[in-house]
Amino acid sequence: MPGGQTEGRFAGRVALITGASRGIGLAAAQRLVDEGARVCITARKPETLAAAIAVLGGPEYAIAVAGSSDDADHREQAVFETVSTFGRLDVLVNNTGINPTFGPLLDVDFGVARKIFEVNVLSALSWVKLAHDAWLGEHGGAVVNVASVAGLGASPGIAFYGITKAALIAMTRQLSFELAPDIRVNAVAPAVVRTRFAEALYADKEEQVAAGYLLKRLGEPADIGAAIAYLASSDAGWTTGQTLVIDGGLIGNI
Repeated sequence: MPGGQTEGRFAGRVALITGASRGIGLAAAQRLVDEGARVCITARKPETLAAAIAVLGGPEYAIAVAGSSDDADHREQAVFETVSTFGRLDVLVNNTGINPTFGPLLDVDFGVARKIFEVNVLSALSWVKLAHDAWLGEHGGAVVNVASVAGLGASPGIAFYGITKAALIAMTRQLSFELAPDIRVNAVAPAVVRTRFAEALYADKEEQVAAGYLLKRLGEPADIGAAIAYLASSDAGWTTGQTLVIDGGLIGNI
């Protein structure tokens, strides 16, 4: 834990985690810090980032860069601040994702769809390129993309979001091929996790939704944070191009 943890799988390592002021991103950051890492986290709101930094143990363990993931200047600043502050960048976690629409695919607003694709896919690719050019390309490391089970099949109500997550899974495979052998690229694909982002999928019907899982509960951010830490660590040193499905034994559609 902060203040006492000096050894662990990530001792001496540095990670950049996008969309990490709360939820899955913050859980991943906490797990990496607990195992010895220093982290840079991003999100849009400075106040939520400040609260997250306090949770992570303060500036000795974590820094934050506020901005929108689809803003090129923000992405460049975050990578620069990470390397400038901590001297390296070993792990990139692409966690930022948006889904501001709900309904049938043919009803999607094309402007909204472009925004979702920009954030969920193109921004993720840009983060990888920046991290590659700043450190990973010369020194190696790991990338973990946060996809979704929505990218593995039909996704009622969140169709275009699912399409972008399918693209992220495909991008994971492609980058694992292009960046091997020194950079490993993997993804996690969670089902419904108890976060503010996913709340619309279970609000007022959590028991009903949980009944569709063999483990009879929704996921918790820490469940996904642990899986991200595994894929980013040397324990997954012979794993690349894979998407780890974390779904509590999902039965049927979400």
